[in-house]
Amino acid sequence: MMKFDVIYDRKHGGLYDRGASDSYYHRPRDPHWYPEGTYKGERVQATSPADIREYMEGYDYNERYGDKKSWD
Repeated sequence: MMKFDVIYDRKHGGLYDRGASDSYYHRPRDPHWYPEGTYKGERVQATSPADIREYMEGYDYNERYGDKKSWD
């Protein structure tokens, strides 16, 4: 069986970035992205399985290995 590693685009505003940011700021999962960069242009709701998976990978990665925003 072959295993393939997936490389995600981590640009600001992209699916992976938004997932990781939502996790960092304790926001609920809501797959979306900004084609022109974070909070620039129109917000796009992710609908395809591949887009949702990329967002979830960013969210899950931060949940496992990242840190969380502290307002203390």
